[in-house]
Amino acid sequence: MADALGHESVLLKEAVEALALRPDGVYVDGTLGRGGHSLEIVRRLTTGRLLAVDRDRDALEAAPRRLEGYMDRVTLLWGNFAQLDGLLAGAGVERVDGILLDLGVSSPQLDDGARGFSYQRDAPLDMRMDTSQPLTAYTVVNRWSKEELRDILRRYGEERYAGPIAERIVRERERKPIETTLELARIIREAMPGAALREKQHPAKRSFQAIRCAVNGELEAVERVMEVAPPLLAPGGRLAVISFHSLEDRLVKAGIQRWSQGCVCPPDFPVCVCGRRPTLRAVTKKPILPGEEELRRNPRARSAKLRVAEKL
Repeated sequence: MADALGHESVLLKEAVEALALRPDGVYVDGTLGRGGHSLEIVRRLTTGRLLAVDRDRDALEAAPRRLEGYMDRVTLLWGNFAQLDGLLAGAGVERVDGILLDLGVSSPQLDDGARGFSYQRDAPLDMRMDTSQPLTAYTVVNRWSKEELRDILRRYGEERYAGPIAERIVRERERKPIETTLELARIIREAMPGAALREKQHPAKRSFQAIRCAVNGELEAVERVMEVAPPLLAPGGRLAVISFHSLEDRLVKAGIQRWSQGCVCPPDFPVCVCGRRPTLRAVTKKPILPGEEELRRNPRARSAKLRVAEKL
């Protein structure tokens, strides 16, 4: 269901159902965004509580309006979900009954041209989810070395033409700084062969994803939250994570598998000496994907995957 501004939270019904909500439970929405998931969670609470986290102050400032009528059950927390353990400790919460993470860039960030996330709108090179942090896309594009640029384009964007793109960026910035999103998108396009330009997706998509991930430390945040989240769950509590590209999904899947593993002693040991016991169990073997109806309504959902695990 879309909100008044036309935004639709991805896998909304599936994600909320995956949490197996209890009216008196304590839940975390680690990526508040526009509040679509939070609203559906808090509507189902009576004496329960929702802790809504976001690193973008704009999201927190908009929350009282988005969650109007339910704020008595909501605690807003400013910060990165990678620091969820510290954020919850600061709020006096030791254990929760469910954690939801939507790893996508929120629609307001994409749609606000001034934030510099989009390769289709002209804006200063920014791309910060937390606008108080010093590192911006301008710094990455204009000051990082050719080797660093090539590496992030390969690692975070899985860009086949990382080398030529990095080389072209460095050559262009020697003439003058690269200042805007459309300027960068043009440079990327000009560095790519004709065959790549005929592909369905925009030629700058992977590179913009890579630079955004580097600016915001996105993959590092996913790795850390998969370490800190499971211990925060009460027995029977659920962890539900929506990812939007293969690198994120790989980290989520690996994290669930790691916490689901028991003994890690070498196979030739006669008895277990590590004492390790599984902490999580995967609720579904394969990720939950958007249905055809949702894809028709919301094309942005096409790459979404939801993985769910339960605390043992």
